[in-house]
Amino acid sequence: MTDTPHFPLSAVVGADDLKLALYLTAIDPKIGGVLIEGPRGMAKSTLARGLADLLASGQFVTLPLGATEERLVGTLDLDAALSEGRAQFSPGVLAKADGGVLYVDEVNLLPDHLVDLLLDVAASGTNLIERDGISHRHSAKFVLIGTMNPEEGELRPQLLDRFGLNVALSGHTAPIERGQIIRRRLDFDTDPQGFCVEWESQQQSLRERCQKARGALASIPLDDAALAQITERCFAAGVDGLRADLVWLRAARAHAAWRGAGAIAEEDIDAVAEFALRHRRREQSPPAPHHNQSPSAQSSSPSEGQGQWGEMPAQALPVGARREVPSWPKKP
Repeated sequence: MTDTPHFPLSAVVGADDLKLALYLTAIDPKIGGVLIEGPRGMAKSTLARGLADLLASGQFVTLPLGATEERLVGTLDLDAALSEGRAQFSPGVLAKADGGVLYVDEVNLLPDHLVDLLLDVAASGTNLIERDGISHRHSAKFVLIGTMNPEEGELRPQLLDRFGLNVALSGHTAPIERGQIIRRRLDFDTDPQGFCVEWESQQQSLRERCQKARGALASIPLDDAALAQITERCFAAGVDGLRADLVWLRAARAHAAWRGAGAIAEEDIDAVAEFALRHRRREQSPPAPHHNQSPSAQSSSPSEGQGQWGEMPAQALPVGARREVPSWPKKP
């Protein structure tokens, strides 16, 4: 942790779904990170930074939007390799984020090849740099947190699916809750150290609960009954591939550990269902209605492949929306 005080996660008002998703990824980073959708000013970076305090190292690294591939993965000094016979590695963002949180604001605006590389490393936990026959490998285990506003551009479905969980924040907050948020923020800005001291006991309880859940995670079985229920519901949702099943099962087990339970229950499966399915669900289109025609009508219809001017055009077949996209204003 740095000496600069950060707003405690335990003091954040509202955003209960997002906080739960962050707790689950802190318990089991193999879930694959969290993609947060929401308008600006919803404390997305504050929540992500608070998550770092729940992990072992507490590192919080931000990937700049204009970062290059070398800035992300690091570089190899070929001159040192040729003259001294050793590969001199200059660490990038991935190396600095090892053991902590890697935060990517507006991930949908990053070039696709960087997003793909970022997600590959997040899944494997290892970063491999190769250049002109020289290679270097290092650990890159981190919790990936990405934010986006779909109104400013979507992620490709293949990349969207690589994020473990997906949470959408509402931009409409009730007046009472808004007042609490503003009051706590003003108190923090006035005296950051004193505010953190005031919330330290709640923050410590949150750390201990996450640490206890991490310790109990391996003892909770990934049982066949839970898996069968999850696979059936994934099939019914029409998701592509098998990543949803795996993420859902891991998240349900992490939720059971969060509750202090010894086995996955139906409430654990239900609690994380929307997190795992929201960005993967495909709406099923209803079958087109079939109208019986009388023999006379059938005989008078034009031959196949021909049309008649003045008739109504054929209706488009509904394919169903992949997911609902809230309408948020674009950044100025």
